[in-house]
Parts: sequence; C-alpha cells; structure tokens
Amino acid sequence: MTSLNSHGLRFAFGTLTVLPVRVTRWDRATARAGMLCAPLAGLVVGLLAAALGALSLLAGSGPLLAAVASVAVPAALTRGLHLDGLADTADGLGSGKPAGDALRIMKQSDIGPFGVITLLLVLLAQVAVLFELYGEGGWAHGALGAVVAAVAARLALTLASRQGVPAARPEGLGAVVAATVPVGWAVVVAAVTVALCAAAGAAFGPYGALHHALAVLGALAAAELLLRHCVRRFGGVTGDVFGGVAETAATAALVVLALGP
Repeated sequence: MTSLNSHGLRFAFGTLTVLPVRVTRWDRATARAGMLCAPLAGLVVGLLAAALGALSLLAGSGPLLAAVASVAVPAALTRGLHLDGLADTADGLGSGKPAGDALRIMKQSDIGPFGVITLLLVLLAQVAVLFELYGEGGWAHGALGAVVAAVAARLALTLASRQGVPAARPEGLGAVVAATVPVGWAVVVAAVTVALCAAAGAAFGPYGALHHALAVLGALAAAELLLRHCVRRFGGVTGDVFGGVAETAATAALVVLALGP
C-alpha cells in the first residue's frame, strides 16, 4: 500500500504538473491512487501561484499584476495543457457535430473560435477576481483564493475520474484514469478537501470559513455540469475534457469568492 501511495503521488504530480517527478508506473491502480492525490498536486500549484502573487504585491506591484502572476503560474506549471483542454472541449461542444466528428475536432492542433472566446473569458474572469481579492482584501485574501482555486480544480479531476464515468476514447490519459476512483473514496476526498478549505478560510472569521467551503462546492457543481454535458455529447471523457473540467472548477471557485461582502 505504501508503494502504491508513492507511485500515486508520482502519477499525480507527473501528469498534472511539470514538476520534475518521474512517473514509474502507468496502470489503472496507480492512476486511481494518483487521482485521489490530485488535490495535493493542486495545493502545491496553488501555493506557488499564491507565493508569486503575494510577493509581487508586497514588492510594490499593483493588484492587477499580482493577479496576472497568480494566474500565470498554474498555466506554466501545466504547460497550458488544462487551458488547451478547455479550448478543445469548447470547440468540440460548440461544433454541434456528432460525437465522432466532435472528438476529431478536439484532437486537431489548432484552436477554433469557440476555444479562443472561452479561453479569453475564463482568463479574464480569473484575473478579475484575483485582482479584486488582492486589491480589496490584501495579499492574504488573494493568496488563499489562488490556493483554493487550484485545489478545487484538481479535486474536480478526482470526482471526474470516479467509477461510472466512461472514457470517450480507448487511448490517451482520459482512458487511463477514467472510472478508476471508487465513488465512496471520491466523496471522502471531497469532504476532507472542503473541510480543509473551510478551515483555511476561518482565518478570516466564521463567514470566511463558509465562504471558502461554498467556493469549493460551487466549483464542483460547475465542473459536474460540464462533465455530464461532455459525457452526453462525446460518450465519455477525454484528456481535453479533464482539462476543461479543471479550468471550469478553478474559475467557478474564484467567482464564488468574488460574491458576497
């Protein structure tokens, strides 16, 4: 079990980040452990994003530059794969074509108009919210927002990998991780993650705890809506769909944090 957990951590960090972690096993048992560890990868990505944003702000930059820095880090640490997956998913869904044709569109290397528009709006939304958090709440609010968004994004991948959600293709990362995570385990990881985010938000008072818990729950709800729509349209999930789910969750978490006092 210890060996599997070690391989699972390697799988999570090796597939969900560009950190120099070597994936030494590539099987469904390792994929299951890796997707259960996905929120930990999100935590590291979020902490690095928060650190750069907060340091930028403390060094004298304005909140807009700090927000851009915090958005740039997750993109860099994934080589833009999640954003690329979001764009490809938008192109596939926006094409209105049958599943087979839509999947072929998603595999093309170029990005169509639906993908471009979606990327633009998502990145603008992420920067806008972090700008507000850094500007009105200070570095601590912005930094925690960046962490919660990154954790929620990877937690959404854990839930998207649950049993009962099929792969749309027989090959690729989506096929490796699809339906690997038992539903009960996914729920446990989600509950623990929401509780930890609430505990972190409690640093800003009882409302802060509730607000950050709701941010994660809102992220999971938005990701689940996209996931179900993709399964209906494509017949299952792909690596691109996973990227789209992650970016949708991150954006939704930030939008919820922007709402309220």
